[in-house]
Amino acid sequence: MTRRGPLAFALRLVFIAAVLGLWELIVVEFDIPPYLIPAPSKVAFALYNGLANSLYPKHAWATILETLAGFALGCALAFLLGSIVAVFRTLEYFLYPFIVMFQSLPKIALVPLIVVWFGLGLTSKIVGATLVAFFPLMVNTIAGLRGVDEDRVNLMRSLSASRWQIFHMLQLPNAMPYIFAGLEVAMILSLIGAVVAEFSGADKGLGMLMQSMTFSMDIAGQFSILFILAVLGLVLNGLVTLLRRRVLFWDRSRDTDIQLANKGDML
Repeated sequence: MTRRGPLAFALRLVFIAAVLGLWELIVVEFDIPPYLIPAPSKVAFALYNGLANSLYPKHAWATILETLAGFALGCALAFLLGSIVAVFRTLEYFLYPFIVMFQSLPKIALVPLIVVWFGLGLTSKIVGATLVAFFPLMVNTIAGLRGVDEDRVNLMRSLSASRWQIFHMLQLPNAMPYIFAGLEVAMILSLIGAVVAEFSGADKGLGMLMQSMTFSMDIAGQFSILFILAVLGLVLNGLVTLLRRRVLFWDRSRDTDIQLANKGDML
């Protein structure tokens, strides 16, 4: 993996500062109203105020809790169902149509129903995050488990290996890069799902706070929350990437910067 030194990091900071400076200059020179696009200085001031009075940390913690709980639950269910579908082909015949139909449903459209079923509390937000985190990992789990060389499977069968031995000694190690790729996508989608669920009704969370700022036309505050969400997404993605490096220390097939670039193209 290519490692970049302090000079590259310093150049990245200079580039970010230049973009923010250009943004500030355009807003000032063209006299853009703050209710359309606020200047970075106003966004920074709103961010400082929200952090200083502990408003943002309290709501950010609620969103983080919803995201992590939804991520854990969604990934556990996705791995379990994906493994069952990949290993037991007969069950796939009956389950696959339901999986495809449920996957085709827009998850955002289900959020109001989820709020009605589970209320405005933490549970509905976790369910919303679980739904959007479920399918990326399930699809990657199925692809990874089925991507094993058939000759290796036949070899283990010839050695009287059980289905469980084939699974955990051959199929699962082969699927781990696919699974971690799905985990990275699922983590970001869990954050999005939690925030969208907060939009539909909540008593706390960054999404709820951003919704309330819409009514008060606090655009600088909304931008500051968007910045916090972007940082949270970067940190959460970094945690999954760090775990991937620890578990798959032998796999250096993807560079971190390439992964981030691919995610940017996908979004």
